[in-house]
Amino acid sequence: MQDIIDNLPKQAKDKHNENKKFFQKLKKKPPKNLDYIMQELHEEEFERTDCLKCANCCKTTGPLFTDKDIERIAKFFRLKPKQFIEQYLRIDEDNDYVLQTVPCTFLGADNYCSIYDVRPKACREFPHTDRKKFQQISNLTLKNVAICPAAFNIVEAMKQRLK
Repeated sequence: MQDIIDNLPKQAKDKHNENKKFFQKLKKKPPKNLDYIMQELHEEEFERTDCLKCANCCKTTGPLFTDKDIERIAKFFRLKPKQFIEQYLRIDEDNDYVLQTVPCTFLGADNYCSIYDVRPKACREFPHTDRKKFQQISNLTLKNVAICPAAFNIVEAMKQRLK
């Protein structure tokens, strides 16, 4: 798995222009059944992919924390939201709450998440390949294929399926 993760940024970079053109076409004229196709490709990929063997998303990026995320996770830790923010979060250049440090504070050495049941919405939905109106998040997907082997595989499968 580590070889795949190590090679992913280069693979994603090599495919970037191809993927960008593909997503531009997809945005202009998405197939009527795109959401269904994406759901199917997502499910097929995650039958093969074990996130616990990878956790590259948790090791290299941090999620955005919504107010609801902050309240839920603070409650889990029996902290006031303000205390949780001071201890774990910072405000980024887009004025969003993000982790103070990466890799994720809540990621264990075994790749398990210590707050899995209350994790942020962004973590629950990552890599966002089963979202409705998938074509609207192409910029996010272009970033995610360099982080997540499953997202990379899903996009490659999608390009084959929608030729």
